[in-house]
Amino acid sequence: MAIDHNDIWLPTASYVERAQVTALARRLGVDGVEALYDLSLAEPERYWREVNDFCGIRWSRPYERYCDLSRGAPFPSWFIGGELNWVDTIIDNAEAAERPAIVAEREDGSVRTVTYRELAAEVRSFAAGLLGLGLKRGDRIGLLMENGIEASVSLLAIAYIGAIAVPLFSGFGADAIVARLQPCGARALIATSGFLRRGRFVSSASTLATVRAELPELAFLILKGAAEDDAQAAPDVHDWHALAVPGREAPPSARMSANDPFMVIFTSGTTGKPKGAVHVHGGFPIKIAHDAAVHFDVAAGDVFCWPADMGWIAGSLILGSALLRGATLVCYDGAPDFPDWSRMGRLIERHRVTHFGSAPTLIRGLAANEAVSISPDLSSLRLLITAGESIAPEHFIWFQRMFGRGACPLINYTGGTEVSGGLLSSVVTRPIVPAAMNTRSPGVALDVLSPAGTPVTGAVGELALLAPFVGMTASFWQDDARYLETYWNTVPGVWIHGDLAMRTEDGHFFLLGRSDDTIKVAGKRVGPAEVEEILVEIDGVVEAAVIGASDPVKGQAIVAFLTCDGAAADVRAVAAARIQERLGRPFAPRAVFVVPQLPKTRSSKIMRRVIRSVYSGDPTGDVSSLVNPEAIADIERIVRET
Repeated sequence: MAIDHNDIWLPTASYVERAQVTALARRLGVDGVEALYDLSLAEPERYWREVNDFCGIRWSRPYERYCDLSRGAPFPSWFIGGELNWVDTIIDNAEAAERPAIVAEREDGSVRTVTYRELAAEVRSFAAGLLGLGLKRGDRIGLLMENGIEASVSLLAIAYIGAIAVPLFSGFGADAIVARLQPCGARALIATSGFLRRGRFVSSASTLATVRAELPELAFLILKGAAEDDAQAAPDVHDWHALAVPGREAPPSARMSANDPFMVIFTSGTTGKPKGAVHVHGGFPIKIAHDAAVHFDVAAGDVFCWPADMGWIAGSLILGSALLRGATLVCYDGAPDFPDWSRMGRLIERHRVTHFGSAPTLIRGLAANEAVSISPDLSSLRLLITAGESIAPEHFIWFQRMFGRGACPLINYTGGTEVSGGLLSSVVTRPIVPAAMNTRSPGVALDVLSPAGTPVTGAVGELALLAPFVGMTASFWQDDARYLETYWNTVPGVWIHGDLAMRTEDGHFFLLGRSDDTIKVAGKRVGPAEVEEILVEIDGVVEAAVIGASDPVKGQAIVAFLTCDGAAADVRAVAAARIQERLGRPFAPRAVFVVPQLPKTRSSKIMRRVIRSVYSGDPTGDVSSLVNPEAIADIERIVRET
C-alpha cells in the first residue's frame, strides 16, 4: 500500500515526552513502544503489576499470580488470589471527587453534569435500590437504555452488587431482546420508556410489553421515564428514579474474584443464535484502562467523547476509557446530524472535548458535509480515534487534517466484542500512516498468518493471537463448544480472530475486512476493503461494499454495491474499469450495483455477509443488529431488476 510521505503524521518531541505510554515505558525501564511490547510478552507478571499500579486499579485483596493456564489456553484464569470490584476504581477516586465525571447532552440540547462524588453517590443509591428488590450477586440484568448518566449509573450499579449486565442496543425490537435475555436467564431488565431521535419521541412501550409477555421469568422491569400506558402499570414495574433516591444506604461493593463475570454481551453471528461473550472483573476493565493510557493517551482531567450506544461493546469501552482514567466522559443521545452536520462539532466546542472518537461511517458523513461539519471551534481537540470497521486512507486523511486541523494524531483501533480492547492500534509516539495501525497492543501476542499457519509480511493473512491475553472473553455464556469452534479449533492453541490483515516491512498493520468476507478470484485472495478503497475514490461514490459471489470458472467473482451522491450516470462503468485498472483483469467485477443504502449495525459496520446472502438468495441469518433492515429489500429489488 503506497502512501505519500506527506500524508504521514509525525509526533513532535512534546507529544513523545508527555505521552502516557512514555511514562509507562520509563517506569518499566525501557525506551519506546517496541521495547515495551517485547517486555510485556517476555515478563507479563512484571508488566501487568506495573500496569495495575500505573492505572490505579483498586484491589481489595492483592493477587498472587498473573495467570493460570491449567485449564488450557482457551480458558485462562487471571490475577490468581486477588479480589476486586472494578467499579471501585471509578467511585473511590478521591483525587477526582469534584471533577466532572459525566456530561450528558440530549438531542434537545439539555445538559446534565455529575461530578465523580455525585456519580459515586448515585451508583451506591441505585445499587441499594437493586438490592432492595431482591436482586443479588450473579443475577443477569438486561440494560436497554439510551446513552447518558442513567445508563452509566445502571451499568456501574449492576457490577457494584456483583450482578451481571446484559447490554442491549436501544433500537432493538422484541425478538432481538428476547434472543439475548432468554439464554442467560435474565431476572430483571432496566429500560427506558423511550428516547428522542430527530426531534421525535420513539416509544419503547410496545416492545417492552412484548418482551415481558415472552419472558415470564423476568421478575422485574425497572423503567426510566413515565409509563405511557396501563401495560407498564404492574407490581413488577419499578421507576428508575425511585430506586435511585439520594442518600439510600448501600453496603460496600461486592467482593469479586478477578474471574467473576460482570457482563455478558451478545454479538450476532453469520448464522444461528447470537453469541454471549462473558467478560470478567479482572479482564475487560483492566485492559480498557491500559488501552486508554497506552493508545488513547487519556489522563486525569481530559474530556473524552465517543458517541456510541451502551448496547454495543463500544458503550462500556468508552465509559471505562474515560472514567477509569479520571477523565470527563461526554455522552450524547441523539442523531449525529441533527439538526444538521455541525452537531458533533458543536458538542466538541461546547464541552471543550480533548479526545473524540468516531466510526468510519460517521467520518464519511462529516466529510461529505465539510462546510458545516467543521464550522464550529474544534481547537480543544488533542487526539482523534476511529474504530469499528476498516477505514479508507482518504477518509482517514480528511478526519485528521480537516476535523483534527492536522494537529491531532488519529488513532486507528481494532478489537472486538469478544476481546474487549485493542489487538492492533497506534500510539502517539510513532509516525501514523493513513488507515494503518503502528503497533500491536502490548500484552497481546499477535501475528499475521498465511493459510499454512506461517507468519507473513507484505501479504494478506489471518489475524492470529498466539497466546491468551488480558481482556479476552472467558467463553460464550454456557456454550464452551461454540467458543472453541469459533476461535480455537482452526489452529490448536491459537485464537484465529476472523480478520484479514497485512503487516508491512516497516511494522505497520492494515485491516482488510473479515476473513469470511475474503474473495478468492482464480486462486488469488483479495480483501473487500482493498477493493472498496479504490471505489470510494471515485467522484460521487459515498460508500462501497464488496462481496465474493460464486463463479463456475474463477471460483469467486467480485460484486460491488455503491451508494452515491450526485455520481455520474456511468459510475458503474467507471467503477468496473477502475478495479480492473488497479487490481488487474482477473479482478474485473461481475456486477456493480448502485443502491440507496447499505445494511449497517448501529455501530456503523457494513454487513457484507447480509449483502452476500441477499445477492445469492440465501437466508440472511440474524439481522437483529441492523439499524436499517429496509436496506435488504432495496438490495433485493435492485439486484432483481438489474
